[in-house]
Amino acid sequence: MTMERRKEYKRSRNLFNPQSKTPFRLSRSRLENFVKCPRCFYLDRRLGIDHPSMPAFTLNSTVDELLKKEFDSYRREKMAHPLMQKYRIDAIPFSHQSMNEWRENFKGVRYHDETRNLIIFGAVDDIWINPNGELFVVDYKATSTNGKISLNSEYRQAYKRQMEIYQWLLRKQSLNVSNTGYFVYCNADKNRKSFDGRLDFGIEILGYIGDDTWVDDIIQKAYDCLRSDHPPEFSENCEYCQYYKSIDDLKNQKVIRKEEQQLLF
Repeated sequence: MTMERRKEYKRSRNLFNPQSKTPFRLSRSRLENFVKCPRCFYLDRRLGIDHPSMPAFTLNSTVDELLKKEFDSYRREKMAHPLMQKYRIDAIPFSHQSMNEWRENFKGVRYHDETRNLIIFGAVDDIWINPNGELFVVDYKATSTNGKISLNSEYRQAYKRQMEIYQWLLRKQSLNVSNTGYFVYCNADKNRKSFDGRLDFGIEILGYIGDDTWVDDIIQKAYDCLRSDHPPEFSENCEYCQYYKSIDDLKNQKVIRKEEQQLLF
């Protein structure tokens, strides 16, 4: 890979500038990146060096889109979806003039933190409302497993944080948001005898009691990180950090020839 090609991976837009008076947009997913690895977060939002891109999860996106269409039909009729009745959730899909915007990527539910001059935002999948006017954040998930679906695995802790940030954002809109949220899980059946050009999904709802009291603190920490003149240290728990640290170690040991170093960095 040539030096000219590598330059394309360094972004020059949407970078945090400590001297700028313009509010800096910080998405829910980028806050999650900070939770996972402050160093990678800094390299991305301050220096413009992001992780290599991953293939789009188009099947998951299709499930999301179809679920939104389905629940929207009940939203228009102001009726409970059969799944709500099955799980005894006394609610209907929430109608609001900003609902489409709140669902849109790069817009979403937005809050301007004037103290730090940050715009925190995130796109919700759905919101339900009960007869008392209390709102429930709803997130759609797609998977395929023979095991029991739960939120206990390590990587699904990010799902919980995701919901809690949405709850925090909606409360910043002065809305009455319940601590209870719901995950609508679509589980593809992989035990069918043949494909036949279709997937069959079982759908279940998992309730979750959120706690968004940590969100303000993590925003402050992310803000302090961005304002620093130096990136955080390599993280022991980040595979990207460990990958690049291993390369640095090899370079320092002079195991790699100079011409090979140029290919690596």
